[in-house]
Amino acid sequence: MNAHLDAIRNKAAALLAEMPPGVTLEVAAKKRSPAEVTAAFEGGIRVFGHNYVQEAQRMLTAIKFSAEWHLIGHLQSNKAGAAVQSFDMLETVDSLKLAQRLNQVCIAIRKVMPVLIEVNSGREENKNGVMPEDVVTLALQIAGLPNLRLEGLMTMGPLSAEERDSRPFFNTTRKIFEALSGADLGSGAMRVLSMGMSGSYRVALDEGANLVRLGTAIFGARREKPLD
Repeated sequence: MNAHLDAIRNKAAALLAEMPPGVTLEVAAKKRSPAEVTAAFEGGIRVFGHNYVQEAQRMLTAIKFSAEWHLIGHLQSNKAGAAVQSFDMLETVDSLKLAQRLNQVCIAIRKVMPVLIEVNSGREENKNGVMPEDVVTLALQIAGLPNLRLEGLMTMGPLSAEERDSRPFFNTTRKIFEALSGADLGSGAMRVLSMGMSGSYRVALDEGANLVRLGTAIFGARREKPLD
């Protein structure tokens, strides 16, 4: 048995066991091979995230198992059709224009798409996402689109070597999430708070995340040439 794949299976199972009740462990599959992703599935993972639509489509063609797939990278409007066809949830809706385009595509294929709003909790100029003060407005606008179902928020926060540095940004996003919990969101409801990656997920859990997105914590550092 391949030692690297065996390590992925074991790490996936161990991290799943570590998650508190009600928390979903999502594995980030960017730049990973079908063999590595399959090993994570064999370790118990049932939700996977991908940053790129076309790379995800190739992955979905290559793997032999069925799981839930989320888009966790920036989505351009011209790829809305492919994204709606390929994913079960879109975590990075960040504008009314994109939401309207997604809604049009979903109407055409008679699909209701669960979505999250991406919050730029660190107010970073080079990052996508909605500024914290604009999230409620966008949420109410999305609530008026019949074929999108707003289910929560997602944030990245600024990258830092210190896990504790993420806390203020996760806290900001959780407060917006709580403020929206009583809002009329049409068919949607605030149920998913997607925060935390391999270097920050413990703080995210402490701040109320119920979906964490882990990559290197399960796969290890990316190889120059992934396994086939």
